[in-house]
Amino acid sequence: MASTPQNRTERTARLCAEVALFMRDHVLSRVSHDLRSPLNAIHSWAYVLERKIDNADAAAQRALGGIRTGVEQQVKLLETLVDTTRAQTRKLHIEREPFAPAALLADAVDDVRVSLGDARGVSFEVQDPTGAAMLDGDRERIGQALWLMLAFAVETSAPGASIAFAANVTVTAAQFEVKWRATPRALTDETLAHVLEPFARTQASEPQEAGRHAWVLALCQRVAEAHGGRFEAPALPGEGEDAVLVLNVPLSGV
Repeated sequence: MASTPQNRTERTARLCAEVALFMRDHVLSRVSHDLRSPLNAIHSWAYVLERKIDNADAAAQRALGGIRTGVEQQVKLLETLVDTTRAQTRKLHIEREPFAPAALLADAVDDVRVSLGDARGVSFEVQDPTGAAMLDGDRERIGQALWLMLAFAVETSAPGASIAFAANVTVTAAQFEVKWRATPRALTDETLAHVLEPFARTQASEPQEAGRHAWVLALCQRVAEAHGGRFEAPALPGEGEDAVLVLNVPLSGV
């Protein structure tokens, strides 16, 4: 059955919601990880000070006790609120079944073209030599990751740009690559059409720490990890330079 405009709109809304969910949980993960180190250090130094301060100094002992209690309360909050909240994506459930990747590529391109590509006048060059190869994985989840990779490429491209989307198969895995000419300023240009939320686009336009990708791409990372694969997202290059995103997932027998 052919997709109707309403179907496409609803699917785009679901895809954007998934992107926002994984980005939220990625941020919570960063908060949990980055807060634990200083909290542990504070807790350790409190015990060091306790041994240095006179036990007879009741006020100092109460102050140290308050520091330790405060740290323990913060750690508890991280465990009960932050870590529990992100459990949905931390233990990502996937439903594996063999499927041919060719149709998946076409669906991903169609979804992105309708949701943003046409509004930006962007074209897609698809190379699919996968042939009869079969992927062993969650088709819907992999499709979400591919949609996000393509949407991010469109978001960071100038109007009228061309985006290359290629699939390659090795003996053990299938690799999906999205390559384009980067225009980072397009992320925050409000005169252009957008599909990703403003907060995500603003964060993605900022310099990323070494080894860390833009928060909005967290869904791609988690989908890759759940399949035993990998996701590569180098820092967004400068204006007019080549950019690339790569999703690698294991290949089942044909």
